[in-house]
Amino acid sequence: MSPDQPPIPFAPESSPTAPPLRGEVIVREDADDVIDELADDMLAQAKACVKEFGTFQLALSGGNSPMPLYRRLILDPAYRLFPWANTHLWIVDERIVPFDDDRSNWGHIKELIVEHSGIPHASAHPMQVDDPDGARLYSEALHRVLGNRPEGHRRLDMILLGMGPDGHTASLFPHSPAQSECALWCTTNAGPTVVPPDRMTMTYPLINAARMVAVLALGEGKRAMLHTITQPDVSWCDYPILGINPVAGSLRWYLDRAACPTNAIAQKSE
Repeated sequence: MSPDQPPIPFAPESSPTAPPLRGEVIVREDADDVIDELADDMLAQAKACVKEFGTFQLALSGGNSPMPLYRRLILDPAYRLFPWANTHLWIVDERIVPFDDDRSNWGHIKELIVEHSGIPHASAHPMQVDDPDGARLYSEALHRVLGNRPEGHRRLDMILLGMGPDGHTASLFPHSPAQSECALWCTTNAGPTVVPPDRMTMTYPLINAARMVAVLALGEGKRAMLHTITQPDVSWCDYPILGINPVAGSLRWYLDRAACPTNAIAQKSE
């Protein structure tokens, strides 16, 4: 290239584009940016609910994806004012294993949040997986705590969900018994499509009644399923995440660039 010839500019990288999912879709460049956005939204929701109701009713999921979020909320000074003292912490689903088993969702959340946040012991609500009647007891605990609120506001303020490679969310697996539960807010789930061990899970009626439902999906491993569930004629029976449809609340997806279907990104650059 001649010294007088101007350099060839690099083509700008296309901005990530949101796939056409139901609800609001928030896409950021990488997982850290997504965690920042979700943590900010969670803090804002917590403050608003404490101001209005005196408590923040929060349900969290286990798995690998949300663990950096939980660390951020505890360790980052930006979230020092999170109102843990006024928060009731619930678990979305749980494997029927002891809490000291590495597969226990509550075991990890307890270690990261409950032991370091100052949340009152009575406000931390693990599922009673060691009790054969644990699902009913958990449903009753939810009714009892939420019943302290005014009529019309007896619901969870925020639920954080993930999405598995088969499209399951919480422990609602494709064609599993828990998908059809319409009375209890929590139920057990087992069967050929449920990844062992057996589970206890919140149900659609409780999840879809929430004030805000957030779905966190990060990385290339989520891309194929995000593409699948945006196709026509797909069913919530086959892909349980499609059964998430808040009736009087908001649904927000939190995605990074890597999770976005390639065709969605390509459309942005055309």
